[in-house]
Amino acid sequence: MLKVSKLMRKYGRFTAVKDATFTIEQGEIVGLLGHNGAGKTTILKMLSGYLEPHQGSIELDGIDVIQTPKQAQTLIGYLPENLPLYGEMSVAEYLNYAATIKGIDHAHRTSEIKRVILATDIKDKALNRVDTLSRGYKQRVGVAQALLGDPRFLILDEPTNGLDPTQTFQMRNLIKDVAKHATVILSTHIMQEVEALCDRVLIIRAGELAVDSCLEELKQTHQLIVQTTLSLSQLNDALSNIDGIVEVRCANKHTPNNFHIELSEQTAWQSVSPAIAQAICQQGQLLAIEPRQLDLEALFKQVNEQSMERTKDVA
Repeated sequence: MLKVSKLMRKYGRFTAVKDATFTIEQGEIVGLLGHNGAGKTTILKMLSGYLEPHQGSIELDGIDVIQTPKQAQTLIGYLPENLPLYGEMSVAEYLNYAATIKGIDHAHRTSEIKRVILATDIKDKALNRVDTLSRGYKQRVGVAQALLGDPRFLILDEPTNGLDPTQTFQMRNLIKDVAKHATVILSTHIMQEVEALCDRVLIIRAGELAVDSCLEELKQTHQLIVQTTLSLSQLNDALSNIDGIVEVRCANKHTPNNFHIELSEQTAWQSVSPAIAQAICQQGQLLAIEPRQLDLEALFKQVNEQSMERTKDVA
């Protein structure tokens, strides 16, 4: 388990990360999102023990990452966004070098290198020089070095960068497999990767943690999408006696039979949907009813817009 409390990091007078606090349980895959410059990479560097925070604490399975970084790093696999690779080495030589640095003993080193080569599907390139590889293969070599030592905590910064669709699918399966016995934190600009892989989302804005929530909960809105033969005025009349409805409006002018029903924050759509359906059917036909969900891109935009509005209000 990873526990982070009141993490702060400054660069001169600029505060890159401020009061970041969160906990990640074993087996979770957590997406770390934010605009460029929001503080994501700084957080990942601090979690890996590479960068020391100015304030706060980081604890990994009971080990203080700040006080004993070397001990903590034996449990961590880290793929930075721009991993330095040694082009003159072969893939196998590079992984052997990385395994040596990680302190993997000689007796287990060969079997461990074979394991990560097979896991990342780079067997055919094992004897090739690193500088002859495509960007996608270099990325997979980077993931392979992160997997060395079977880490309990895996930090991946843009892991599918440069991969083709087939390789991306393989990488997703690999990350899911790793998460069966490890904690994974994934930073990416590709929203589809987060939706496909992550249980939870952390959204960073201007160095602060703006959102920490389960992905499915974040997607939920207090709105229902309804298709019916009734007009807007007829629908309003039909639903006038149902508690919990704030507003009924047309979804857009191009779909006159589609409506959005806004519910109060205290009203669960599951509890009110039967009454809405019954009221519509008494006066017309109900064609469809379902909760409206935000996709992650819309959610990300909404969170940042709300944060900007709060900043304006404070100013």
